[in-house]
Amino acid sequence: MVLPRWLQAEAPPATPAVTFSEVYESQVDFVWRVARRLGVADAALDDCVQDVFVVVHARLAGFEGRSSLRTWVYGITRRVARDHRPSRREAPLDDTDALPAAGATAHEQLERTERVRLLQRLLDGLDEGSREVFILSELEEVPMPEVAAALGINVNTGYARLRAARRDLEASLARHRAQHVGRLP
Repeated sequence: MVLPRWLQAEAPPATPAVTFSEVYESQVDFVWRVARRLGVADAALDDCVQDVFVVVHARLAGFEGRSSLRTWVYGITRRVARDHRPSRREAPLDDTDALPAAGATAHEQLERTERVRLLQRLLDGLDEGSREVFILSELEEVPMPEVAAALGINVNTGYARLRAARRDLEASLARHRAQHVGRLP
């Protein structure tokens, strides 16, 4: 039996609901922050971000919308960042989130920079699973169901990792403060 021509032809590839330019514009800052927080060195950040968007460009037509665009891009960033960081212990501290605030004095800016550096050191002390959940949930304000989808974990596991990260960060901060009484931050 010969099928009609319209049944024989392959369906045209689905066009993405969003263009690459729109994805880039809406996600580049997110990718940059996350790559840094995942331990990519400053010298490798440009290459890492570029590689993320090369993958995004290649796979955008296949994005099915089963997760949010942000969590899909995070999954790509996570994998690419692993290839761009020598190791978490060798990663430099991130102080670019501490860009001068409008009207901030030099002293206020110094305190802010020191707090950002401290946060990065504390994050470096977390296990990778807890660190990723904390970065997405607390720092990037991604809802936990999306965090869980991005990391391929159960939502309850995500909440457990978040609680563990908070507990570990509080303990590390208490140790830091005990060692640095009277110093910043």
